[in-house]
Amino acid sequence: MPALNAKGSLVAGVVAAIGASVCCVGPLVLLMLGIGGAWIGNLTAFEPYRPLFIGLTLLFLGLGFRKLYRAPQACASGTTCADPQTARRQRMIFWLVTVLLLGLLAVPWLAPLFY
Repeated sequence: MPALNAKGSLVAGVVAAIGASVCCVGPLVLLMLGIGGAWIGNLTAFEPYRPLFIGLTLLFLGLGFRKLYRAPQACASGTTCADPQTARRQRMIFWLVTVLLLGLLAVPWLAPLFY
């Protein structure tokens, strides 16, 4: 199995978070787009898998954090990974995605406050 880099961890975390919130956010988004019908109630079938997706999201975010902050960077001088600005940009994107994902995961608990 190939090693998962920081970018792959973020993408996997985003996919897992979308899977975790599809039962709650999916119907809301479809209704906001004007798409409705009785079939939307079937999207709650993903609810039993929500804890699994939450766990995967946190796992992949942890792997991304480990790759960005804990793993030693072995780069040849003159490459893009040796540039400190690249690492700073990657870390900024990581924290932006982390905040968005945690907000997405919190939607089922926060949604009742709005209706």
